[in-house]
Amino acid sequence: MLEAAKPLNRLKQAWRDKRPTFGAIATIPSIQTVRIMAQTLDWIIVDLEHGPIDLSTAHGMIMATAGTPCVPLVRIAANEPHLAKAPMDIGALGINFPMISNSNEAEKAVRSVRYPPRGERLWGPFHAPFRWNVSMTDYMSSADDDMICMITIEHVEAVNRIDEIMATPGIDIAVIGPGDLATSVNKRGQLDDPEVQDLIARAEAGILKSGVPIGGAARTAEQANAMTARGYLAIALGFDWSLFQRGIAASFEGIKR
Repeated sequence: MLEAAKPLNRLKQAWRDKRPTFGAIATIPSIQTVRIMAQTLDWIIVDLEHGPIDLSTAHGMIMATAGTPCVPLVRIAANEPHLAKAPMDIGALGINFPMISNSNEAEKAVRSVRYPPRGERLWGPFHAPFRWNVSMTDYMSSADDDMICMITIEHVEAVNRIDEIMATPGIDIAVIGPGDLATSVNKRGQLDDPEVQDLIARAEAGILKSGVPIGGAARTAEQANAMTARGYLAIALGFDWSLFQRGIAASFEGIKR
């Protein structure tokens, strides 16, 4: 049996201590952009679901967080073990699984990120130890506990089954995806619609009741503060492109044109 090694992932301890963490989603295939964001953020999700990022670039982006406190996570395109495998093996310390709508899908996600007997992750983390500057033995000894299983609640069916989903052992954090949640009830882009807000509130209540850490996205500082007051522990401040846009807009404030 492998001896326990010092945990590589500081996020889980922060969440156990009920300390909110802040991050962003990286959709631009840029090592430089991630490096800049990693100086300030607690975590970054490299987006392999919607962004034009391939695995080679994702590897560079994960490596760009080295030497910072920022923890690299990866969002995959679907809840499939083979899509989660390579991101973990190149150094990501968590996988964001999209569109989890029932307990079977939640269990599939959980088992994708852990080695047997706790799961079905296959062995081959050839490059992950280099990212974390540890031996293969040390990486393997803490891999199951370090890896984050982040599920996304983003469909009306998931909200209807929220208690069932959240009863699944091994979920490390559940995040609410308001964009797809709105889309699932034909309210695309209408995040402030009463029906969408009701779905978000129901999802939030179910996650909080379960005791599993909760995450979500905040569009303003006021919204972020309100979310942390309600118990949110992982808040996405935006996408790289949206943060870039906001920075440019702020640069023009007060300038006469």
